[in-house]
Amino acid sequence: METQTLSLYHIIKEPTSKKEKTPVLFMFHGYGSDENDLFSFAPELPETLCIISVRAPYPIQPYGNAWYAIYFDAAEGKFSDDAQAIESRDKIASFIDEAVTAYNLDADNVTLLGFSQGAILSYAVALSYPEKINNVIALSGYLNEDILAEGYESNDFSNLNLYCSHGNIDQVIPVDWARKAPVKLATVGIKTSLQEFPVGHGVAPQNFHQFKEWLARLI
Repeated sequence: METQTLSLYHIIKEPTSKKEKTPVLFMFHGYGSDENDLFSFAPELPETLCIISVRAPYPIQPYGNAWYAIYFDAAEGKFSDDAQAIESRDKIASFIDEAVTAYNLDADNVTLLGFSQGAILSYAVALSYPEKINNVIALSGYLNEDILAEGYESNDFSNLNLYCSHGNIDQVIPVDWARKAPVKLATVGIKTSLQEFPVGHGVAPQNFHQFKEWLARLI
């Protein structure tokens, strides 16, 4: 499907089974990747979904894109540009509104699927703007509290569902970081758990089937 000119570049898979209102799933790739990466999941996901895979706004060398810069410093180690991450958080929130309007999608049935940096941003968007989001699939990421909207704790999360998973031998983002998310989410009334799989920084087949079944029950 040809995409309209919206604020973020994206590719689309239209639903093959139509509902009166079309639910939508937005995909957000990881650092150094692009919109084609997670899009390989699209043919296997529920047929009623409009799937929109989004390219991060910052090109990086030698290839790929990022939602925010990651710096490598001998003294401080690896650290993230949180200011840029907050900009991307708000770009995603605005893009969701644009896309829902442009493609006539159901604003009350919005799912985010993010991997790694895309999962970190998916957490941030959903917790900062829960009125826009119904379901989040956070793969191989973690909850970065420094990029959440100020006062997010007082938001209404009653319609927000989260699925979180991680490889327990992940050498890119330690599983210990991911394990903190369900604990923190519980403090704002969101019940979830971390599903762990015996893989590194990637998505195991059984992980894919599990979140696919989880999503099918919700949309």
